[in-house]
Amino acid sequence: MELKSADGETLAHNRIEPARGWVSLKLDELWEYKELLLFLTWRDIKVRYKQTALGAAWAIIQPFFTMIVFSLFFGKLAKMPSDGVPYPIFSYAALVPWTFFANGLSQSSNSLVGSSNLIKKVYFPRLIVPLSTVLAGVIDFVLAFILLLGMMLYFHIMPSVNVIFLPLFLLLALVTSLGVGLWLSAMNVQFRDVRYVIPFITQFWMFASPIAYSSRLLSQPWRTIYAINPMAGVVEGFRWALLRTNTAPGPMIMVSSVTGVLLLISGAYYFRRMERTFADVI
Repeated sequence: MELKSADGETLAHNRIEPARGWVSLKLDELWEYKELLLFLTWRDIKVRYKQTALGAAWAIIQPFFTMIVFSLFFGKLAKMPSDGVPYPIFSYAALVPWTFFANGLSQSSNSLVGSSNLIKKVYFPRLIVPLSTVLAGVIDFVLAFILLLGMMLYFHIMPSVNVIFLPLFLLLALVTSLGVGLWLSAMNVQFRDVRYVIPFITQFWMFASPIAYSSRLLSQPWRTIYAINPMAGVVEGFRWALLRTNTAPGPMIMVSSVTGVLLLISGAYYFRRMERTFADVI
């Protein structure tokens, strides 16, 4: 843009171009728009259970009935080892963080397309959209976790002091869910058939995680290599912290944490790089 005086002299010259390469994440903008983040998170919570007959009970029904199926086929028929604890609570303790992760991945992957009208009209950090959908799943996690505590009382299982690490395992599940969600949500804007792949990814990932079985079935060093799947560390960490199993995460949680953080960082940069085209393509 050029500004000229009355006699034709150039006063200023400014050229506006889109950012190139790997742009800054601008995380400070997330803090500036924190009210919008809270609003969208609350909106996602309300929309999730709008016009549903059972409401928030779905947060419990989904992992509970999956636990029943796993207990029947893997616990009773396949006689899968359960690290010295009853198989129902063995599987349910894994399904609680897994359901939080899987729902966050699914919701965040489709969040940009679902908020296309808002994205086209006003500017705000687009990272807020997938982030709000993942945070909204915390309510579901709390409800399912309450049932887990009830099952622990029923089976007379008391957590050890290791329970203080539980928030860190939940944080790793959130980081992993958001990291994968950022990759898939940005790709879903460009390629709409990505949404058809998401259920397959989620189903494959569930059976690739130690939910229906214990990671102790693997010997070292394969057990540590297996922890490249971040949810392996999360699941075994939950069982170790709550059920006093002998599967102390150790090297697993370190490998899982590194992988989860790498997914989040790479997903955030890819998301920001593609963000410049969202309003035009969506």
